[in-house]
Amino acid sequence: MLQAIVEPRTLLSIVVGVLVFATLLTLTSSIGGGVNLDKRMQAVAVRRDELKRRSRQAIASNPGGLRHTDDGFKKRVVERLNLTKLLEDPKVAEQMIQAGFRGPRPLTTFYFFRFATPFVFMFLAAVYVFVVNDFGLSLTLRFGVVVVATMLGFYGPNIFLQNRIAKRRISIMQAFPDALDLMLICVESGMSIEAAVVKVSQEIGTASVELAEELALLAAELSYLPERRLAYDGLARRTNHPGVRSVATAMIQAEQYGTPLGSALRTMAKENRDLRLSAAEKKAAGLPAQLTVPMIIFFLPVLFVVILGPAIINIQDTMKANAAAAAASSAD
Repeated sequence: MLQAIVEPRTLLSIVVGVLVFATLLTLTSSIGGGVNLDKRMQAVAVRRDELKRRSRQAIASNPGGLRHTDDGFKKRVVERLNLTKLLEDPKVAEQMIQAGFRGPRPLTTFYFFRFATPFVFMFLAAVYVFVVNDFGLSLTLRFGVVVVATMLGFYGPNIFLQNRIAKRRISIMQAFPDALDLMLICVESGMSIEAAVVKVSQEIGTASVELAEELALLAAELSYLPERRLAYDGLARRTNHPGVRSVATAMIQAEQYGTPLGSALRTMAKENRDLRLSAAEKKAAGLPAQLTVPMIIFFLPVLFVVILGPAIINIQDTMKANAAAAAASSAD
């Protein structure tokens, strides 16, 4: 049974099955968007309570601030091995916020997996190529496979984090121009900027759960932070996109100089819509080059079979008929 499992065809079938399952899971995950929205709104409520407690502590002149607790096995491993110093990266904390992970626990988890996954990948690769199936490779190539697996384990958490950031940014920017249009309508109807942000965060959740979460956090920070500029800067820092940064800058300038907020939102909505259109055009322009290899691998062989198949069959039938006629004439 073990020999059947380690066969390359069996492994390929397992990989294909896992990819199909991941595809189905991705396609069906959109059905649970409402559940994800409820969870994210609950997290936003927790963040609002944290900001409220922090503001009350500042009023009471308590310099301690809000303390975050993170207890568990991963926290103890990170502290005993001093992984925050060993694997120190000044951008990790900001990247965790951009990926939607907040608090000390996700950061501890990231450092733990960045330390553990190279050893796990190295152990699994070594057991497979040295014990289970070596595929006829030499000793040097087997060591090379183990080294490559170790490197994949080391960079795996960073790759996962960057992928999460990219997906989150795409989801936010696809719905951001529509959110600005809704915010413009709310502001021009007489609503305050806080009420407009809260209303838009409730309405935009069906299009982008991530953007609804960010806008709800913006509303909470506008209510409890001492300066509005800090709230807008926080939004720009969490999204890390030029369009959002320009909107944050425009809203800060509107607060400082008293310029009409409606005109600034209208201009920013148009610019972000143009950015979204240019991104779509760029992706469409690069599509032919990306389709070249799949067309060569999958389309051309099938096309050759469809075109040349009947001709080959006719040639074979003709050759058989000629052979039969030659055999009959020789028999006569």
